[in-house]
Amino acid sequence: MKNKIYHNPHCSKSRETLQLLNENNVSVEIIEYLKTPPSAEELKKLCSQMGIPPKQLIRFKEAIAKELGISKSTEMLDSEWCQIMSDNPKLIERPIVVFNGKVILGRPPQKVLEIL
Repeated sequence: MKNKIYHNPHCSKSRETLQLLNENNVSVEIIEYLKTPPSAEELKKLCSQMGIPPKQLIRFKEAIAKELGISKSTEMLDSEWCQIMSDNPKLIERPIVVFNGKVILGRPPQKVLEIL
């Protein structure tokens, strides 16, 4: 598995995480997930590697969540949550870092140091 960051250049936390990776000489493939959304299957795998349910990776405060009629209390299958995120990548919490087969959500950015 390649080292990657699922990155949104407009997000300060994502930029800070990328800077931390660069400062630690960690070479990563930068995936601008808003332009190239991960598949539902890829999201399911990332969540599994992080040990979290897909629902925990959703940004419910985004306007699109309200438009879709979803909230923290909505019940769905994990596969359905993954498909919603793949179809609506603005809902994906960021940044997600993959390093040496480990996956972590960079919130706060310093959290990525745990897997380096």
